[in-house]
Amino acid sequence: MNEEIWRAVVECDPAYDGKFYYGVLTTGIFCKPSCKSRTPKREHVRIFATLDEAQRTGLRPCKRCQPHKTGWQSADEELTQRAEQLISECYTEPLTLREMAARLFISPYYLLRCFRRLRDCSPGQYLIRKRLEAARELLRGTSLSVAQVAHQVGFRNSAHFSHVFHQEMKQTPTEFRRSTKEE
Repeated sequence: MNEEIWRAVVECDPAYDGKFYYGVLTTGIFCKPSCKSRTPKREHVRIFATLDEAQRTGLRPCKRCQPHKTGWQSADEELTQRAEQLISECYTEPLTLREMAARLFISPYYLLRCFRRLRDCSPGQYLIRKRLEAARELLRGTSLSVAQVAHQVGFRNSAHFSHVFHQEMKQTPTEFRRSTKEE
């Protein structure tokens, strides 16, 4: 087994799910690379390319990560999807990390950690992206003022909105609106 595969097992890396499975010969169980079970001793691990290959050797699927079920998601993946849905539905509201965590009945730290690991950004960054996406649509398709657009998409004031918009889009909301009208 090469170092990259072993690192994926040790770090429970979800990016390798479906690319290989690992079996622990001493327990008789096989898992996905992202399984959060205790890291086995390297000498007890065997790597399999497919589910069938692992099952043919007499190993049974792990009850925690359920590698044999298609479409199955870990609790972290479910949580992250629920957070994305919450943000998509409520981006116009004044959402903080603490507020999102309270609505999802988990700790803010756990939400932040899961979301960052699975989406490579914080829930706050994801919220800003959603707001800017909605703002671009409003700037393109309506004649609302920049302040009205800012307020409608959940920014507290237009100065902050303009600053964030300029940071992400490399142009002001007004410049963006003008450039889309010219097209």
